[in-house]
Amino acid sequence: MIKDKIYSASVPKIAAINDISGYGRCSLTVILPIISALGCQVCPIPTAILSNHSEYKDFYFYDCTEHLEKYYENWELNSLKFDCMYSGFLGSQRQIDIIIDILDKMKTNNETLAVVDPVMGDHGKVYKTYNQEMINKMGELIKHADIITPNFTEASILLKKEYTTENLDITTLKEYLKNLADMGPKVVIMTGIHTRDNEHANICYDKTKDEYYLIPYEYVDTRFPGTGDLFSSLFVGYLFRGKSVPQAIEEASRFVTLAVKTTISECSDRKNGVAFEKIIKELFNDSDKYNYRLI
Repeated sequence: MIKDKIYSASVPKIAAINDISGYGRCSLTVILPIISALGCQVCPIPTAILSNHSEYKDFYFYDCTEHLEKYYENWELNSLKFDCMYSGFLGSQRQIDIIIDILDKMKTNNETLAVVDPVMGDHGKVYKTYNQEMINKMGELIKHADIITPNFTEASILLKKEYTTENLDITTLKEYLKNLADMGPKVVIMTGIHTRDNEHANICYDKTKDEYYLIPYEYVDTRFPGTGDLFSSLFVGYLFRGKSVPQAIEEASRFVTLAVKTTISECSDRKNGVAFEKIIKELFNDSDKYNYRLI
């Protein structure tokens, strides 16, 4: 069903909801070039404008919350349709409420695929900008999604489970995926998993097919901001190039790893994110052999 929607447009239109930073590769400054390069028209809905992202000590921040409803209202007045809505970091409870309303309107007017990256935390910690009310609202937003892409921290938050990296056997991981799918989405992708068998992988559950996938990737032990945005953007782009869900995950994982390794070898300012521009041609070296497997 998801794949049928993807072939409906020669140049798919992706409504990308996120903030934009003038400096630092994250959010819309990653989403725009990556999804565009993969053959889609990216139509941004900026939730905030930053001079540079917040991992730098000083930054200017302009909140766009009060403009979001009027912004989308004019898309409606022009009868604009979208093949996909992809949302990432949202900065307030009100923003999440507005995005839920926008998504409902998109789905009413068109069969819009909804991809939600529930950006709330990492490495077992909730981001300082999030409180319990926002976490509850994010739980409401994913009920409206077709696909969600939480990392393991965010999956634990959504399921109200204590974060732990111990005893992550396949049975436990499948239970997490199934419980998240029971909240509403058709496809759940959980990223950044380190299994009990010492395998680094992204895992996925397709509720429609009732199938679970494990997609291994080469792990690089370092951290760059914006790699989550890069992964989700790649996934959306590859999905709309006709890849299956597990294929799109594997292609996205491969590119992120290569971008990280390239940046480590050639660039020094890690706060600036991964230098994906140096390997952009690799986007089109589609694999003819995949390593994902059913679990």
